[in-house]
Amino acid sequence: MADKRYFVRLDEVRGYHPANHVGTLNRRLIGPETVGSNQLEVLHGTIENGKGALPHAHPGIEQVCYVLEGRAIAEVNGEQSELGPGDCCYFPADSMHVITVVSDKPAKILVIYSPPYEENPERVVRPASA
Repeated sequence: MADKRYFVRLDEVRGYHPANHVGTLNRRLIGPETVGSNQLEVLHGTIENGKGALPHAHPGIEQVCYVLEGRAIAEVNGEQSELGPGDCCYFPADSMHVITVVSDKPAKILVIYSPPYEENPERVVRPASA
């Protein structure tokens, strides 16, 4: 665990391209390695137009996506909705979900996981056909 910190600045966090996503750059703001949290994780994601998360689920992990900028279509368990700034969606643990940006400009999304996902491949399930 890193030294205890309470304040994290987006421009000081190294970005990465998450597995099972295309055209996505994430920055882990709150997590075990940044502030020592062990019950939740907060990420800032920038997703290009027409790109996003491929269908997947997280065993035992709940997820919330809050749209800061842009527009995206979120789908969970066969239900879908277009989301814009100020809108959010909830992906229950173990539920298949996908999110795709539909705005001309990239979408910026705040993502919250509980417990932390940490990009652990054992914490993602893809559909049988994927």
